[in-house]
Amino acid sequence: MVNAIFDFHLSPWELVLRGSLIYWFLFLLFRFILRRDAGSMGLADILMVVLIADAAQNGMSGEYKTVSEALVLVGTIAFWNYAIDWLSFRSPAFARFAEPSVVPLVRHGRVLAANLKRQLLTVDELKSQLRENGVESIREVKHAFLESDGHVSVIKFSPSEQQRKKEGIPGAG
Repeated sequence: MVNAIFDFHLSPWELVLRGSLIYWFLFLLFRFILRRDAGSMGLADILMVVLIADAAQNGMSGEYKTVSEALVLVGTIAFWNYAIDWLSFRSPAFARFAEPSVVPLVRHGRVLAANLKRQLLTVDELKSQLRENGVESIREVKHAFLESDGHVSVIKFSPSEQQRKKEGIPGAG
């Protein structure tokens, strides 16, 4: 019974070959075709990575009859990811469909509670993101946005705007 756990269903050399072929195919695919900045993964990119991981795993473990089947499936997934990026670049209407819109979280030092609630963010999570952007108090923030990649971007009041705000001058925020 214990031996069945360690038995090979495929030759170890076949597994090495399968793993090597899948590895190099994915390496070339990501290196030359699907080049991205590490911090700019969108929803389609995450979906593609999950699907490729599953397809590659099946190709390496032998769930498919041939490595070629895994390569075709991974190539198909990569094609659709590229097609979505291309369509988003070429068509603003499709981009609005494919990419989440930017959501304002703070305007002129005031938290937009309805937007936080819609995004399921707490004020403490927002404050944490602001601290990561070098902001000590929400009152310092002219605008803060939840970007389509999930990061919070922050625009602080300029020093002159902060001074006018302290002095109560109209139009200071």
